Amino acid sequence: MNLLVSREDVVAFRLRMHHLSERLGEGNLAEATGRCGVQDSPPGSALLSLHARVQGVSPAGVETAIGEDKTLLRTWCMRGSPHLIPTSEASVFTTGVLPVEEQGERHLIGGVGWALDRLGMSLTEAVQLIEAGVREVLPGRRLAITDLGEEVARQVTPALPAHLRIRWEEEGPYAQGQPLGEAVVHFCLRILALRQVVCFAPRTGNKAPFVLMEEWLDTPAPPLDPGQARAELLRRYLRSYGPSTRAHFAAWLGVRVRDVGPWWEELAGELVPVDDNGAAWLLEEDAAKLGEVAAATGIRLLPPGDPYTQLRDRRSILDERLHREVWRSAGSPGTVLLDGEIVGTWRHRSTRGRMYLHLNIWTPEELSGVQREALDTEAQLIASLRGAARVTVGFGRHGRPG
Repeated sequence: MNLLVSREDVVAFRLRMHHLSERLGEGNLAEATGRCGVQDSPPGSALLSLHARVQGVSPAGVETAIGEDKTLLRTWCMRGSPHLIPTSEASVFTTGVLPVEEQGERHLIGGVGWALDRLGMSLTEAVQLIEAGVREVLPGRRLAITDLGEEVARQVTPALPAHLRIRWEEEGPYAQGQPLGEAVVHFCLRILALRQVVCFAPRTGNKAPFVLMEEWLDTPAPPLDPGQARAELLRRYLRSYGPSTRAHFAAWLGVRVRDVGPWWEELAGELVPVDDNGAAWLLEEDAAKLGEVAAATGIRLLPPGDPYTQLRDRRSILDERLHREVWRSAGSPGTVLLDGEIVGTWRHRSTRGRMYLHLNIWTPEELSGVQREALDTEAQLIASLRGAARVTVGFGRHGRPG
């Protein structure tokens, strides 16, 4: 018999697991990112996600953790997106993300298929070729993706048969003026990040340079057997987003539903079925915690791409009629989390040291004075993190669907 759960219990459990019901103590960046990774796209969003989960977060503290202490690692992982993850647990979020079969890898880095077909290459062959080029070009250097793509594409050209060189150097369909070979390098770098060949060094201006991971880290990240890494990744996913389904996990990971069997099979003995408006699964050890977690209180301003709003079971946290307000194909806003519920969105712009932050609220009642004061305080902290000395907060109202 499936375990019966309520929406309120599920939301409270997830918020606690995401450290959104109570902030972690100052300095606990690795614990916050280790829950399920923190996406850093759009750039800088990870800083705001960490602020929502950890006390005393600052830009300098996060950059120190990445660039000096190296307790955090910035690399590509789930959905082929840049994330901050704990360096000591990098294998969970790299090795654990890699699909078992090539078709799964193709789907994960979507778009490479046309180029490979044009070149008559498998993805395995392309990645092997690009890795050899990267290891020739990148040692001792930091290169942004455009420069790295150009140099690696040029480096490997002599290794190609004569009839492929023409296609390698012809303009591809991905970007105006970009040779097909450079595009292939860009795609393959995502697989090389998951294989721990490359990662990101700290950003320089608006560029995120690549480095060899073995050179970047003073101590290599502890390796994990692929099966162990997949199992641990799914555990963390279910602990953050459970109860959940194979389809939702596949979408969060960035693969097809048919590809997730190797993850699910690793945890066959640890899962219990849950009736959560349909069949779903939860870690057996977490089943007892549902119903025992107090509802969240307080206010958070979550950035676009925050881990909490990356869940695929969107109906469980927001009325379906409001989904388009939050999740857009491009230019999504941040969200306002009030006492455990998403009650609005926010956007900002900055001019001459002042941030203008606009909140669109759809609660049926007006916010209380205490709630507005708490929002003003959060806005001040967001402005400071973004480098603004002053902030002006504006409010709008959007009628909640009746």
